[in-house]
Amino acid sequence: MYRLLSARTARAATLGGWAWSFGRRRAHQRAGLPPLGPGWAGGLGLGLGLALGVKLAGGLRGAAPAQPAAAPDPDASPQAEPPQEQSVAPWSPQTPAPPPSRCFARAIESSRDLLHRIKDEVGAPGIVVGVSVDGKEVWSEGLGYADVENRVPCKPETVMRIASISKSLTMVALAKLWEAGKLDLDIPVQHYVPEFPEKEYEGEKVSVTTRLLISHLSGIRHYEKDMKKVKEEKAYKALKMMKGTMVSDHERELKEKGSRNSDKNDFAKPKTEQDPEAKGRNSKPGKKKNDFEQGELYLKEKFENSIESLRLFKNDPLFFKPGSQFLYSTFGYTLLAAIVERASGYKYLDYMQKIFQDLDMLTTVQEENEPVIYNRARFYVYNKKRRLVNTPYVDNSYKWAGGGFLSTVGDLLKFGNAMLYGYQVGLFKNSNENLLPGYLKPETMVMMWTPVPNTEMSWDKEGKYAMAWGVVEKKQTYGSCRKQRHYASHTGGAVGASSVLLVLPEELDTEAIDNKVPPRGIVVSIICNMQSVGLNSTALKIALEFDKDRAD
Repeated sequence: MYRLLSARTARAATLGGWAWSFGRRRAHQRAGLPPLGPGWAGGLGLGLGLALGVKLAGGLRGAAPAQPAAAPDPDASPQAEPPQEQSVAPWSPQTPAPPPSRCFARAIESSRDLLHRIKDEVGAPGIVVGVSVDGKEVWSEGLGYADVENRVPCKPETVMRIASISKSLTMVALAKLWEAGKLDLDIPVQHYVPEFPEKEYEGEKVSVTTRLLISHLSGIRHYEKDMKKVKEEKAYKALKMMKGTMVSDHERELKEKGSRNSDKNDFAKPKTEQDPEAKGRNSKPGKKKNDFEQGELYLKEKFENSIESLRLFKNDPLFFKPGSQFLYSTFGYTLLAAIVERASGYKYLDYMQKIFQDLDMLTTVQEENEPVIYNRARFYVYNKKRRLVNTPYVDNSYKWAGGGFLSTVGDLLKFGNAMLYGYQVGLFKNSNENLLPGYLKPETMVMMWTPVPNTEMSWDKEGKYAMAWGVVEKKQTYGSCRKQRHYASHTGGAVGASSVLLVLPEELDTEAIDNKVPPRGIVVSIICNMQSVGLNSTALKIALEFDKDRAD
């Protein structure tokens, strides 16, 4: 309506201006005055200007053109009142939903504070964290420095050593070959790698299989070469675990009183957390007992392939009878890399790169010193004078499969979610036929995340080692008391680096399965450029914080 009035007003103003100019000119002529100059057109210009101004004003108002009013139809039924303008809900389709990070603001703030505390406690130069909820990354952040000398800050794209999380990556290669029927997990490894000699234990011929290698039950040594020392440590741990439950009330009383004699009794003290995390915090930061004192951890020799790497340990005796005892062994995964090569027909690294491409892990690569790798951090340790120094040069080509890859928290989240999806997708199939298959089959993932007897999970005493993952099962002993959540994780410790990848699946009910899609749960990845920083319990606390916000 406003635009219609404006148009009429503009026409009237134009005609009025023209009439005023014409009348003034005729008056001059009748009075015998000299004719008007060019200024006589001013009136016309004034009218046109007024018309244009009115028209523009109407356009700026943005009013829609008026439509002629329709004549009322006497036969039409009465029309309802036009709907009142409704306020738009904060999360309605008309308004973009707030970013995921805003939904987890409390969890992020709490987790950031926790990471600052851990970083300050151990004196780590830098640390990077990533968290995903139900398959979507909701938080990634770097704290401190990726490069102290050049003051390069940590950021989500920072690339660091992931150490033994490499074992979980290698497991995917083995699982794909097993699913394809190219790998038998239970036949002697010599079927694939005849270069590895047959073994005996205490004069008895024994078999080492792929399955035993995966779960660290093969008896192949780790970095410690002294068999006697390893056996003594294992025996001491077993005795401690057995007698730790037999501490008498009298001993407890003596301990509470601080008696000096309480340390001299025949019984061991109750077992405390002795995983790498506890060791890392209770000892000097950057110095881990045993492993980081072994020379093989600092090898500088370049190995061309996995078969060549076998010479480091293939002729050493087995420390235990295969299947009888758990002995964590990175060298066992060097042998697994050779098995991947023979079963697949590809070089180990080529086969792994194909897997990384499938999983969209585009920043995950083997660690080599010559190539330029964008955003690669430097790695640090404290010397005897408690000064921060760069770690020595190392070549990890002998242990790509067990601890030789670099990655980012983002890539690790993708990997964790791919595993979680495969683990859960079988539960959702009946309610949603359109779901894509997992990268690994559900039965494969269940096998991988099922605890194996006679194993240990050093970073959480409540769990067991499974197949390249540590697994804690759901448990609650008493009502309204501590509830243990089911989760899977793997930690890593390398020269100048620590890491963890933790997957906390959602406790699914029928409603969730009917109305949602996988993956359902929390994935946390943390990487740090300082060795001996235990991160598993930190990752678990962070996962539970996000799970709490997710449930609210």
